[in-house]
Amino acid sequence: MKITAQDVAKLRKMTGAGMMDCKKALVEAEGDFDKAQEIIREKGKLVAAKRADRETSEGAVIAKVGDDHRHGVLVCLGCETDFVSSTKDFKQLAQGIADVAFKEGAKDVDALKSCKIGDSTVEEAISEQVGKSGEKHVLACCNTLDAPYISAYNHINGKVSAMVAFNKVVPESMGHEIAMQVTAMNPISVNKDDCPKDVIEREMEIYRQQVKEEGKPEAMAERISQGKLNKFFKENTLEEQEFVRDGKITVRDYMKSVDPEARVIAFRRYNLNDD
Repeated sequence: MKITAQDVAKLRKMTGAGMMDCKKALVEAEGDFDKAQEIIREKGKLVAAKRADRETSEGAVIAKVGDDHRHGVLVCLGCETDFVSSTKDFKQLAQGIADVAFKEGAKDVDALKSCKIGDSTVEEAISEQVGKSGEKHVLACCNTLDAPYISAYNHINGKVSAMVAFNKVVPESMGHEIAMQVTAMNPISVNKDDCPKDVIEREMEIYRQQVKEEGKPEAMAERISQGKLNKFFKENTLEEQEFVRDGKITVRDYMKSVDPEARVIAFRRYNLNDD
């Protein structure tokens, strides 16, 4: 069967794959467009398998909230190089996946992979993009938040974003500031009471060992270690951190000055460059 240039162009428009890949797929599929699309998808899976050990330190992180600020999603589509992450196709796919996650309320990566995006699942769409770019792609993150008010912040580099949930409706400017704080300062929890117990135990063990190595009296060890832990809370919990806009006050002080009743009840953050 003769494969025409028009056939190749049609499949390219349908899949976004390269001209030669489209021609080879059509030849193998004997002109059947459905089979040709499946061949291109399978090629993407093959490329992904071959590059499974590659790192995906580039890509796109997107936080999205609704107009009513009551629902938010945070997704990350990773790839290998900045060149691919900068392409129109990659950006459109990443944004499309974020839109699908928001619409379908996908709670995690596995749930999002099975959601439909156009005529394919998200997992199939990613596989197709792998076949087109020749790079490993990973759906690295899918988080959701539902609350009386949610704010999001996407850093200009597209590699780190955050969303923050509040206990009540807050001024948009304050929501933006707190989401930017989380993005920039990477707190480990909202406050010390919210800090995971295993983190506290690990930090205290480190401090006790430090005090012991410094030769401090045993009777002072616990007090000194507790003091170090309090410093850790100040640097690593959101409410106690210095406010990025004004290092003379804490985030808690800033929020109190805007709305004394406002509280952060949760946040989500993802950074492509985090280990």
